[in-house]
Amino acid sequence: MSDFTGNWKMKSSENFDELLKALGVNAMLRKVAVAAASKPHVEIKQNGDHFYIKTSTTVRTTESLATWEKENKIYCKQTLVSANGPKTFWSRELKGDELILLFGADDVICTRIYVRA
Repeated sequence: MSDFTGNWKMKSSENFDELLKALGVNAMLRKVAVAAASKPHVEIKQNGDHFYIKTSTTVRTTESLATWEKENKIYCKQTLVSANGPKTFWSRELKGDELILLFGADDVICTRIYVRA
């Protein structure tokens, strides 16, 4: 099994603004979000099949739990409990020394590449 444990820093990001649009974020808030999310800190703790993932920016911190999709890939599907909105998901896959994050809202996908900090 792959070891996701550690601290990760973002190397590159594609389509983040489009993802925020798909999530219904207005233009002014998108500018703030893009600036804040330009240097997220990701901490992953792994205990066997259980994952704890904390993503921190200057604007907000999120925590999530994930499950295995395959040997080097974890996955999380997010569902709104109330209200309407896009179906969202993310996956993280280890490829060599990089952690590839795919974050989707319906059919819009943002790709972010991380390396160990």
